[in-house]
Amino acid sequence: MIKAEKLTKVFRTDEVETTALNEVSFEINKGEFVAIMGPSGCGKSTLLNILGLLDNPSKGKYYFLEKEVSKSTERQRANLRKENIGFVFQNFNLIDELTVFENVELPLIYLGMPAKDRRKRVDEVLEQMQIAHRRKHFPLQLSGGQQQRVAVARAVVAKPSLILADEPTGNLDSAHGEEVMNLLNDLNANGTTIIMVTHSQRDAEYAQRLIRLFDGQIINENIKKNLL
Repeated sequence: MIKAEKLTKVFRTDEVETTALNEVSFEINKGEFVAIMGPSGCGKSTLLNILGLLDNPSKGKYYFLEKEVSKSTERQRANLRKENIGFVFQNFNLIDELTVFENVELPLIYLGMPAKDRRKRVDEVLEQMQIAHRRKHFPLQLSGGQQQRVAVARAVVAKPSLILADEPTGNLDSAHGEEVMNLLNDLNANGTTIIMVTHSQRDAEYAQRLIRLFDGQIINENIKKNLL
């Protein structure tokens, strides 16, 4: 599903050149749950932005769904994103002025889905995420755990083949964090590919494979023994 070949990302200013990623190579198969770990500033977020087609690498090749996309235009990346990728962020990134239902509905509006079909799909996902009873509430009326449930619902409503999660439990207590990780685990069990950036070793235990980054490079990969 994903193949990275010597991905390099360099950020330049007039005075400073910073290499955020240095020839990173790996593959991720359809249906995998992969965790990416490493200290702050090691390149995790930069890598996730490239994998999520939010940015292009400075060098190297990135194959997504067997298509080389490292030099894609913003319009090409946007089309691939909205049809194939869902995002879950640490800070939820919900729109405060929209209800729970309206937040989850947004990706379907961007896809041009008819209103009747949108209502049916959103209702199904809200039930699946056990947040349907809050459909008319606004984000600020919800707990952190409930907001993250809404964010996960929004990420999966368009039935993406890939979910990218950036510290999905970072702003949650342990109980709500475990709920969110169980949701992601269930989605993965039903065939969704998940790539998660995390500082939490506990969250990483949900993944089938762990990739560790340091100074913009992969220093090791671990696969759970029970999957070998």
